[in-house]
Formats: sequence, C-alpha cells, structure tokens
Amino acid sequence: MVSVLSVHNRYQQPGGEDHVFASEAELLEQRGHKVVRYEENNLRIGRGGPRAALTAIWNRDSFRRIHSLSPSGLFDIAHFHNTFPLISPSAYYAARDEGIPVVQTLHNYRLVCPGATLSRNGAVCESCLDQNTLLPSVIHSCYRNSLGATAAVATMLAVHRIKGTYRQMVDVYIALSEFARSKFIAGGLPAKRIAVKPNFLSPDPGRGDGRGRFALYVGRLSEEKGIRVLAEAWRQLSDIPLVVAGDGPLSRTVVWPAGVVTLGNWPHAQVLQLMRDASVLVFPSVWYECAPMTIVEALACGLPVIASDLGSIPEFVADRRTGLLFRPGDADDLAQNVRWAFDHSEEMQLMRDAARREYEEKYTAERNYKMLIDIYEMAIENSQRRRRAAS
Repeated sequence: MVSVLSVHNRYQQPGGEDHVFASEAELLEQRGHKVVRYEENNLRIGRGGPRAALTAIWNRDSFRRIHSLSPSGLFDIAHFHNTFPLISPSAYYAARDEGIPVVQTLHNYRLVCPGATLSRNGAVCESCLDQNTLLPSVIHSCYRNSLGATAAVATMLAVHRIKGTYRQMVDVYIALSEFARSKFIAGGLPAKRIAVKPNFLSPDPGRGDGRGRFALYVGRLSEEKGIRVLAEAWRQLSDIPLVVAGDGPLSRTVVWPAGVVTLGNWPHAQVLQLMRDASVLVFPSVWYECAPMTIVEALACGLPVIASDLGSIPEFVADRRTGLLFRPGDADDLAQNVRWAFDHSEEMQLMRDAARREYEEKYTAERNYKMLIDIYEMAIENSQRRRRAAS
C-alpha cells in the first residue's frame, strides 16, 4: 500500500482546497493507506512584510520539518496541495532529498498568475500568459489589490522559474480539468507530467426529484461569479422563483428583482437538500473556474445545470444532456435558457437522469481513488526514471 505525506497550507478563510486536502487523505486512510498530514495555517502570517515575502520564496523551517518527517523509505509519495505562502517550494527540495516522489495538485492558477484566478476586475485576464511575464500582475496589483503583496508573489514565482523548481522538482502535477491543464502548459509546466483528475464528492448526497419548481444559485456573491448577470437575467423571469444561497462582497450592493429569495450562507447539508428540490442550478461565472464543486454536487443530486460556456465548465456540463450552456456574461441568453428549461419538463427529466449518471461515472470516491493511485504510480515511475538518468 502506498504511504503518503500529505502537505497543505491552509487559508485564513476555509475553502474548497482545504476540503479536498482533508477528503483525499480520508479517502486513502479508509482504504488502508498510511497518511501523515503536514499543515501550516495562514492565521500565523500576522502583518507579513519583507520577512513573510522571503518565507514564501524559501521557508527554512518547512525544509527542516519535511526532512525530519520523511526519513528515506518512510513515505512513497509527498502530495502537496498548497505551499503558499508559509510552506514554500523549499518543501519540494526536502522531499526530493529524501528520495520521495513529489505530486502537486493545481487547485488554482497561482503558478501562472500571481492572483491565482486568471481574472481581473471580474473578467478573464491572460495578460501574464500572453506576454510571458508576471509584470502585468504587478502593474495591476492583482494579489489582494496590493502592489507590494503582488510584487512579493511575482518575485517568488520568478525565482523558482529561474531556479527550475516547477519544471524539475515535481514528478506529477494534477490539474482538475483539461482546460486548466492547457493553461498550465501555456505557462511553461511540462505537459508530460500534468495528469487530469477532477475532485470527487463523498458521501453520496442521493438523487432528488426537483419538485420544488425553482431555480437555484449556490456560491459566492462576487463579480467573477456573474452575480450581476444573474440579477439582470431574472428581471425577465419574474414568474420563475430563484433561490440564492451564498454571501460575498456584492451581497449589499446587488439589486435583486422581485421573486428572488436570498438565504445567505447555509449549512452544507441544507444546500444539498435545496439541490435535491430545485429544478435547475444556475452557474453564471465569468471567469475560468478550475473545478466547480458546486456543479459536481448538482450532478450527484440529479440536478441539471445552466452554466456559462466558458473555460472548464463544458467539461462538467454537457449541453442538452446534463444541462444547458449559455454565452458568458449574456443575461438575455441566460434568461432564454432558463425559460426553455421550465417550459420543457420532459427534456429536463431526461437531463436529471443523465446528470446523476455523470456523477456515478466520474465523480464518486471509488472512481477518484483509482485515478489518484494511478497518478501516484506515475509519479513513482517518473522519479525512478529521473534517478536512473542521473546515475
């Protein structure tokens, strides 16, 4: 059985990456694997400053701790989820020193975009990719709207690009979609060492029946999520109920038309019940989603999705089979698709069946476990090949 050192830098506000880190470790343990977790938490950052910036480039403490945790032969794999900013890429080198193959999941676009989202001002931005330089991100203060903080992230990335860290120190990268993989290749990561494995949902929430006859939005209320597009579309759909579950920076500024019910943040179990009751999930993002877990949850509930035809989303939503795709940012097109869905109940019932099958075929724990083990075996093979070539 493969033994795994699972490494993650937690965020100040818990999010999807934290959940995946925990879920994958639990998935492996349930199947008899030894898993040791090494974690840092961004709550320790404090005010930051020059010392924090240097730590993001090379954290000597993390280097020493990974060394002490992983004497040669103890682990078969070191699986990194997030190293920014407290763990730093120094941990790759510590694992490599101990002869442990390194796997890095690419939960966001950080390695090709200091802001990590390939978006700016609520829209897609590929300036750093197109110009093959991180300077545009600094000019536009893409990380936390701070020139200094963005410069620190860009410096960290530039140092490790020059050092060859990202091309040489990781045996396998995990991208969460084929689309994301293409962007990382464009950003210079080695194509042969980027595998694609989506996230999974466990436990299975069970299929719903959609008897609630309402549309549902679940997620952050922010520009990049297409909230203004959603509100504009519903001005044409006053006879179709919309339930909005989520919170965010636009919660106090967006003007919802009559008939929209806003719930704020709800417990996850209650959100899943909403998905089982809803007729459709609306997913109007205007940026490149890496791996929309909300869509995976909808598929598991047998809930068709009306989503932007953008980035990786068409890999998760098959138009006219598990949902409907509309032109990104086009409120009229979104409204037309929602209207069609509520006017064609027989077709939507077939989509409910197809959505549930999609989950069963692609996003269960068992399916994901097999993919993960295949990736670990690939990493071990790549590591052995590299060591043979160096000897």
